[in-house]
Amino acid sequence: MTVVNDEIDNPPIGIILCTDKDNVAAEYALGGLSNKIFASKYTLYIPDKERLIREVESVVEEWHEEQ
Repeated sequence: MTVVNDEIDNPPIGIILCTDKDNVAAEYALGGLSNKIFASKYTLYIPDKERLIREVESVVEEWHEEQ
């Protein structure tokens, strides 16, 4: 997976979900930040990459069925 940013963009932070014709990818992105990350809301559970990929595949499959 390749993340493309313009030179004026900040590094990505969060969860990046990508799909193409035959593939789904999920990555956690911290933009090169140190462990000093501050957030207005915290969660105790973040799904693993495989779970995220399955969820995206499910949504894409449902979308294709509706078309």
